[in-house]
Amino acid sequence: MIAEAEISARNDIAELPALNDFLARFWSEQHLPAGPAMDVNLAMEEVFANVVRYGYPDHAEHRIAVRLTLEGDIIALTVEDDGVAFDPLQAPPLKISGPPGELRVGGLGIHLVRRLMDNLEYSRVGNRNRLVMKKRIRGAA
Repeated sequence: MIAEAEISARNDIAELPALNDFLARFWSEQHLPAGPAMDVNLAMEEVFANVVRYGYPDHAEHRIAVRLTLEGDIIALTVEDDGVAFDPLQAPPLKISGPPGELRVGGLGIHLVRRLMDNLEYSRVGNRNRLVMKKRIRGAA
């Protein structure tokens, strides 16, 4: 059985509480284990915040689609936007130790999402970025 839900949010950080509620409702309705919910929620927040902050140089209102798909023991979180083309999978790994002059600013959110989720897939479909993040949730603590 496949369960899906989708929400559309404005490119505004103030939309985060609605997105958090959306995820919590889906989690509850599907009777999913609590452990992985925090990881999926944090990944959603990081990606959404990055799209809002860096994806729209025109500062106009845009819509960002967030979809949850549960298939078996895999939850897929998809974030789709019409922002500037950006493949987060091409970002270099975050260097977290070394001399201060060699450390770069930024990239912590992408690093975190890579660590929290089991699989990431990016595609540019027409003029839209699509990031699919997957996590195995059954049997997780």
